[in-house]
Amino acid sequence: MCGRYAATANPDELVLEFEVDEDRTAEPARSVLVNPQEPPPGRPDFNMAPTKQAPVVLTRAPREDRDAPAQRQLRLLTWGLVPSWSKDVKGGVRMINARVESVREKPAFSRALAARRCLVPARGWYEWQASPTALDAKGKPRKQPFFTERADGASVALAGLYEFWRDPAVTDPDDPMAWLTTFTVITGEAEPGLDRIHERQPVVVERDDWARWLDPSAGADDVADLLAPHAPGRFTARPVGRAVSSNRSNGPGLLEPAPVEELVGVVDPMTGEVIGG
Repeated sequence: MCGRYAATANPDELVLEFEVDEDRTAEPARSVLVNPQEPPPGRPDFNMAPTKQAPVVLTRAPREDRDAPAQRQLRLLTWGLVPSWSKDVKGGVRMINARVESVREKPAFSRALAARRCLVPARGWYEWQASPTALDAKGKPRKQPFFTERADGASVALAGLYEFWRDPAVTDPDDPMAWLTTFTVITGEAEPGLDRIHERQPVVVERDDWARWLDPSAGADDVADLLAPHAPGRFTARPVGRAVSSNRSNGPGLLEPAPVEELVGVVDPMTGEVIGG
């Protein structure tokens, strides 16, 4: 699964890199959080977690004129997909990922795959490796966090789906708080090397395929090939400090490599060598 990632760019940087026509991150958007988000939505977040609002790229016609050409937009969406037919938002926190193997069949995702696809910009993502040799204080395999990013230094564009859910308790249809917009990240089997960290990884869309993935007029069959596995070598991964395991931790220090002396029973994803006994 993909349960944490680093969203380190500011909106103006994402507008340029993702060739966004309309930056809507300053607009009010409904949140599911009880307490204010930290860092605030739209600010660089080195530990993006489910239920937070995150910058997401999608293509839609302007709401003022549905007959106008679709525009590439940057919005703040809540991580954890809530289907439009849901009675409430409680199930969204459990739908942070959609498995590529079943995304076309599951009712929660199939309609979004057909018409509401998005890109989730990220510096990279975190995953926890269960040690084959070391145990923690509870006698379970010790888990070591890793950070994976593109080898070429570019942003990672995670394949996502989004949905609109309307709160029936809000009677004014023009009230922005009547709508909750959410997203999920599609995952597939981890590629060779990364599978030594975890068996799953996010599906990453290449820049040349962004427009086709985002095109709302393209159906699920038209983009099926973009969900297929890629050849290994696009990514590099490194063990990082255990502070990222707390969703209260944040800042660029989370991306720093963990000192070798702190590694215990960690498997090098490239060589398979066990580090630190």
